[in-house]
Amino acid sequence: MNKKNIVRELSKITSAVARAENRDEQVSNIVDAISSAIEVDVCSLYIVGDKGALSLLASHGLNRSHPITIPHGRGLVGHVVREKHAINLASAEDHPDYYYVEGSGEESFRSFCAVPLVDHGQVVGVLVVQSKEWGALDEEREAFLETLAFHLVIILRNYKLQKKHTKGQARVMGVSGAPGVVIATVKRVSTRSLDDVGHLLADDPLAEKENLSVLIDQFSAQIDADKKLFEKATHDEISTVYSAMQLFLNDPQFKGLIEGFIESGQNIPSALKSGMQHLVRLFEAMSDEYLRTKAEDVRYLCNRLYKLWLDSRSTSSAVAEGGSYIIVGKNIDISHLSAFSGNLLGVISSEGSALSHVSVIANALGVPALLGVAEVQLPEEGKQIILDGSAGFLIVNPSASLLSEYRSILDNEIRLASLFESVKHLPCETIDGESVELMVNTGLMSDISPGIEAGAAGVGLYRTEIPFLIRDSFPTEDEQVAVYSEVISAYKDKPVYMRTLDIGGDKQLSYFPMEEEQNPALGWRGIRFSLDNVSLLMTQIRAILRAAANHESLGILLPMVTRLAEIESFNGLLDEAIKQLQQEGVAVIRPKIGVMVEVPAAISQIPFWKDTIDFIAIGTNDLNQYLLAVDRNNHKVSYLFDNTHPAVIHEIARIARLASENQIAVCVCGEMASDPISVALLLGMGIRRLSLSSSKIMKVRYFIRHMDISRCEELLKSALTMDSPDAIRCLVEDYISTICPLNNDIVEGN
Repeated sequence: MNKKNIVRELSKITSAVARAENRDEQVSNIVDAISSAIEVDVCSLYIVGDKGALSLLASHGLNRSHPITIPHGRGLVGHVVREKHAINLASAEDHPDYYYVEGSGEESFRSFCAVPLVDHGQVVGVLVVQSKEWGALDEEREAFLETLAFHLVIILRNYKLQKKHTKGQARVMGVSGAPGVVIATVKRVSTRSLDDVGHLLADDPLAEKENLSVLIDQFSAQIDADKKLFEKATHDEISTVYSAMQLFLNDPQFKGLIEGFIESGQNIPSALKSGMQHLVRLFEAMSDEYLRTKAEDVRYLCNRLYKLWLDSRSTSSAVAEGGSYIIVGKNIDISHLSAFSGNLLGVISSEGSALSHVSVIANALGVPALLGVAEVQLPEEGKQIILDGSAGFLIVNPSASLLSEYRSILDNEIRLASLFESVKHLPCETIDGESVELMVNTGLMSDISPGIEAGAAGVGLYRTEIPFLIRDSFPTEDEQVAVYSEVISAYKDKPVYMRTLDIGGDKQLSYFPMEEEQNPALGWRGIRFSLDNVSLLMTQIRAILRAAANHESLGILLPMVTRLAEIESFNGLLDEAIKQLQQEGVAVIRPKIGVMVEVPAAISQIPFWKDTIDFIAIGTNDLNQYLLAVDRNNHKVSYLFDNTHPAVIHEIARIARLASENQIAVCVCGEMASDPISVALLLGMGIRRLSLSSSKIMKVRYFIRHMDISRCEELLKSALTMDSPDAIRCLVEDYISTICPLNNDIVEGN
């Protein structure tokens, strides 16, 4: 069987799988197709159970009149699981591990070839072929089976997921959109999406443009109505979310993009879909997780306009009287939250992200939300479920004992919320009097109020990319000044650190053509891009300086710095911008200059930069990915990403030491700043400034107020001697659990 034939046969098997109506038929089609493709008498697929026993999932050729199970470690299939490699025998009975299964009929078959199905290092199943004739399988067919094994792993994984979902208690994973735990009944809601819209033509483009304007006005009015509906929640972030939506909705660039597609001949739904796809591709291509999640906001806006065009709200009559529900659907949006405002206990959606508008509103309302759940795993109407928004999963058909356990958790959640709220206006300092600054990471107007409400000491990282990404041309200097001024004025005399434009590589601007790169994370991005486009950078520097006016606590952060020459070039441009503005009669104050330490090469350079910078910000998300060579967004390796990996702890400790020795201020941005375990180690390193999302500030403040610096230093000293992330995490967990004994789960950063 040559390479061409392998590809053809794989295609046939894939087609057989696609024709199946359910998972059982799917695996049955697979074994039939394999048996035919390589001309063997038997093809069987075994699945490894929770206790290691192997169950026959499907077979072509064996007798399946009763279930066939092989005990853990027994037989030739057990041998394959144990050894984790293929076995190819001329005669199965001659092997010492041969195990006869009564009633299977396998005594009629002599040859035996089996390959393991490996998922993330664990054998999850075994594919077996047998023939009546004596003789090992030839090399080409054995190679075909080993190739096929990689494809079968995904099918086997999905099969197990669906089986768990349809029988008995099942845990379904997702993305935490809002914390909290709730036990309630499911209410399925219908969601109509632009994804189902085809390419439709407009009879009258001019009339379509007029209708688009009407839709936008109607949507804006609905936003006002929704704001009033949620006024009782008294959360400023709700108001800012809706205000941000109206700003986006009324942005001439957004409307102009949709009108452009209408002018090309498309009707409103088709134009909305084209515009949505354009903007979604733009955001989803970005490596920055925060910016990538803005694609969900675009989807919401365009789909809401589409629903208005359909002149109906899918859930307006769906609320049952006298009950409260967890609403479930493929694409839950704010309109559903509005429709269920009096009956809403939780939200589960296939689409959405941790930073989408639905997440923000759910957080503000105190309603747990789980997003990114596979559509096939969405619970059915009327099911009682446990929704754990903090841990990021739901449980279908929970047992009585589990229900009791979670009811205890609910009691703890109430007390925890009270604990965190109790320190909201208290100083952020340790037991032994060490002050720690908790700042906020932000990038959108809708994020400003939550940070202030949580008591942020300033803005530790402001991402300036947004005005560039949502337009179809570079924003002017005045347009940038308007955006930056709002942020700086909101934080008044507090420090604000603005990162210069971080685009390039995989953060593409639709209006600035850039060559495709094989390794965008290592390519033309950050300060490299900005210095190669000096006029663009100069405009941004001038805009930041003008927006800051007399703000004395402004800092400018440079991303992706690896060389002293890059800092010196920027400082030269800064000097020139200050000179220009002073000559124009604009009063400016020279800001502090800092660099993002997010590339390993920057670490050893810190001593050489001490005379050119005022501070550093450790971008732990990117730095840790580079250190561990792990892409957190790649599900095949994301489990290897660990903030307590010894390499991470050692390198960040080295950064802190070098910064201290050279009298350079240091701040930590990213996930480590919001994980109490990591925070304890960071405090032990001498770091006293953290920048994190607004939703985590009160929790981290609570833990810091119960930490002791000398104990943190002892923990760090011990952690630096350990070679295992698990050992380090367990070490610090023991300490953290004494700080807040109500619920140890919260130490995981949920």
